[in-house]
Amino acid sequence: MYPEEIVAPMKSELTQVGFDELTTAQHVDQLMNSMEGTALIMVNSVCGCAAANARPAVRMAIQNAKKPVQLTTVFAGVDQDATAQARKYFLPYPPSSPAIALMKDGKLVHFIERHHIEGRPAELIAENLIAAFDEYCD
Repeated sequence: MYPEEIVAPMKSELTQVGFDELTTAQHVDQLMNSMEGTALIMVNSVCGCAAANARPAVRMAIQNAKKPVQLTTVFAGVDQDATAQARKYFLPYPPSSPAIALMKDGKLVHFIERHHIEGRPAELIAENLIAAFDEYCD
């Protein structure tokens, strides 16, 4: 568990632009079981290099004309039950933090793992997401 004072600014990078925090396994299941349309689930993380590019990338991507109906986040190392439950929906991908999942009608349609985030600029990650939004979002 990370101290709240460390994770609060990282959480707010997403919540201040409309992301809902999923903090329990029940929150994740409610989202998945009631999902109609698209949802983005960002697995947030304190990892400096990867998460520092993932959060800005997601913020850039949601400026696109087509974007997911629901924007949500779980925080690895903080919301442990919620993160573990979300990862069940991301199978067959192994646990990854940070990670970005695009869901449609409760099914995983696009996934960006940590190794696709590390070392890449936020703009490149955002382009990847925008292409997925254009394909799957209304």
